[in-house]
Amino acid sequence: MPYFDAASAAPLHPVAREALLASLDEGWADPARLYREGRRARLLLDAAREAAAEAVGCRPDELVFTPSGTRAVHSAVSGALAARRRTGRRLLHSAVEHSSVLHAAEAHTAAGGTRVELAVDRTGRVAAEDVAGALTPDTALVALQSANHEVGTEQPVEEVAARCQEAGVPLLVDAAQSLAWGKVPGAWSLLTASAHKWGGPPGVGLLVVRKGTRFAPQGPADERESGRSAGFENLPAIVAAAASLRALRADAGTEAEAARLRGLVDRIRARVPELVPDVEVAGDPVHRLPHLVTFSCLYVDGETLLHELDRAGFSVSSGSSCTSSTLTPSHVLRAMGVLSEGNVRISLPYGTAEADVERFLEVLPGVVRSVRERLGVPAATAGPRAAGGSPATAADAAGPPEPAEPRGLVVDSLGKRCPLPVIELAKAIGRVPAGGTVTVLSDDEAARQDIPAWCTMRGQEYVGERAAERGAAYVVRRRV
Repeated sequence: MPYFDAASAAPLHPVAREALLASLDEGWADPARLYREGRRARLLLDAAREAAAEAVGCRPDELVFTPSGTRAVHSAVSGALAARRRTGRRLLHSAVEHSSVLHAAEAHTAAGGTRVELAVDRTGRVAAEDVAGALTPDTALVALQSANHEVGTEQPVEEVAARCQEAGVPLLVDAAQSLAWGKVPGAWSLLTASAHKWGGPPGVGLLVVRKGTRFAPQGPADERESGRSAGFENLPAIVAAAASLRALRADAGTEAEAARLRGLVDRIRARVPELVPDVEVAGDPVHRLPHLVTFSCLYVDGETLLHELDRAGFSVSSGSSCTSSTLTPSHVLRAMGVLSEGNVRISLPYGTAEADVERFLEVLPGVVRSVRERLGVPAATAGPRAAGGSPATAADAAGPPEPAEPRGLVVDSLGKRCPLPVIELAKAIGRVPAGGTVTVLSDDEAARQDIPAWCTMRGQEYVGERAAERGAAYVVRRRV
């Protein structure tokens, strides 16, 4: 069964497995003790730290191990902000950061600090000029991921780091998704990562604080890990994490594998819109991670789509609003202003077979079609293009048109969840003449994002949103 969710957790690297099993016998003792077993454990911990530091590109005494990548992020944010409290309490971060950064920012504002969320373009990339323009004398910290976890877009870390260095503001880089593929360039000040993203075991994070960066650890006090990460080290997992990261760096085939996976992702990016009508591929097509691609399908229930792909043998992820875990759209897709319904994220692990990608491309069209049919989407709604290249509506391609309604039509979608408000909009747009409007009443949070995205994809005009007695009213004007 092809596993296409390496961005969530990569399969355990063979070297990590060997190191984990070996260190269970040798690394169980307390590395802080002076007896034989403790000294042996300390040697393993020091060797793991040196290996990880070399792979990151820092000094061993700048790196500590944490219980997770999330803990590393919270420690980095709180520690850097606390150390610079006299300078100011202003935190800058992009709108597409991982939720751990956003949660840390929320804790900061709850404690009286301030935060500024920097907008991104439709590829999910923040402009270095925007970061530079937002730097003020009271800015204490800037947080920026090296590459996005949902769409794979790489951020201009090196350029942003240079701007921050000029302003004397530390830059925290969340390198969870990119560290498997290489060192993070630039004069960054702090860095975090998570071992299970590169094939290490879960439960190990990295926190790097470069020399000269002011840092005041917050939370439980402990003498371990330079006082920056409390608790007894999970030494077997740490050794396995460092061993797998070192193996990736030492493997001469890593670069070739990255190029191979990039080619497979390029194939997915090109073929999916050809095979499946009304699909939007998100993220930067060039400046991106080599193994990750995400796309969204109009008129599709994301939860059902993932279940059907699982039944077909494919393990994929989603940032869709139509999943059981959340009724709100992905904050990443929302910030980008792209479609969220029917979202599929594919992240290929090392060694993914080309045949598995080809089979996915064969299966996907039928799966999407069956989900749309179950939701009552007319076949003509998804696909045909009107004359002149404008997208056709259901009425344009489904035979004789229904009698036109007055120039203003109201569609009541209250109480209905994604993607039903958009489906009903698609059915209704053909019932008004060109220049007429359709107003969709909806209390589904995803409608705020997906109705404008539908207008962009289908060549219609999004007039805007206004408050309604329940939810909101979204007004669309028919262009063709």
